[in-house]
Amino acid sequence: MELQQMRYVVEVAATLSFTRAAERCFVTQSALSHQIAALERELGQRLFTRSSRGVRVTEAGDAFLAPARRALASAQQAVDAVVAEPDHLEGTVRIGLIPTVTAVRVPHLLASFRAAHPAVRVEMEMGNSDDLVAKIRRGDLDVALLGLHPGIEPRGVGYRQIAVDHHVLVLPRGHRLAARTEVSLRELATDTFVDFPAGTSGRAQSDVAFRAAGVDRDVAFEVDTAGVMLDLVAEGLAVALLAPGAVPASATVVSTVKVVDGPRRTEYVAWDLGSPRRVARALLTALDREASV
Repeated sequence: MELQQMRYVVEVAATLSFTRAAERCFVTQSALSHQIAALERELGQRLFTRSSRGVRVTEAGDAFLAPARRALASAQQAVDAVVAEPDHLEGTVRIGLIPTVTAVRVPHLLASFRAAHPAVRVEMEMGNSDDLVAKIRRGDLDVALLGLHPGIEPRGVGYRQIAVDHHVLVLPRGHRLAARTEVSLRELATDTFVDFPAGTSGRAQSDVAFRAAGVDRDVAFEVDTAGVMLDLVAEGLAVALLAPGAVPASATVVSTVKVVDGPRRTEYVAWDLGSPRRVARALLTALDREASV
């Protein structure tokens, strides 16, 4: 059994695609498939099943993944420990973020990090906070930027708070409340909303606020990104509650209004609680500088 075979298995499990896993590992799909097949023969167990519906991890594959991730993390730590130049970093750092991060200018953060550490490859993915935390615990991500309802903290990871913001109401320009300076949730009972999917942490922030206000609302549209929300609002199809930084200053086709009893959100940065890799620690340091600007 080789570490490279473990890497291939972990990537296939993360992407549920032999093609995407091969791309991420910079090998041909045939080479990756051959190595996984060789490992399965050695183990005497199938790690994946493939069908017309896609790739699935088998029970044996699930059992293999956690120790494989630990082995890969330990191998990387061994490499980090013997780097001759303390300030020289190589490898890959993986960052996850929610679509509505406002506490940090992510493009500027990544540009300054790459300028300081040009030999480090940066991989980024978006998702909801719960999924990102789970990926850190599994070892699929090094660092994540999260947004959670106040009082809810990330579990099983290291974390620190970086900001608290109050959502604003986003309206079409011609909406009956667009000229107001502030509104209450009760005034929105008859409006149609667009929000994040039910069950996600992004959605929970608004749901909790409406329950506390004793107001029912109609969420007709569920989408994953703030950009699509703004498009639906601009077309007059719905209203939305978003962190103020998620609404670009150039968005002239929508209006924002303060909500006196609206939802709040705490932004966190999270990382591997056990032993963050050197590249992750360097990214956390860069993030601290960016968040303090």
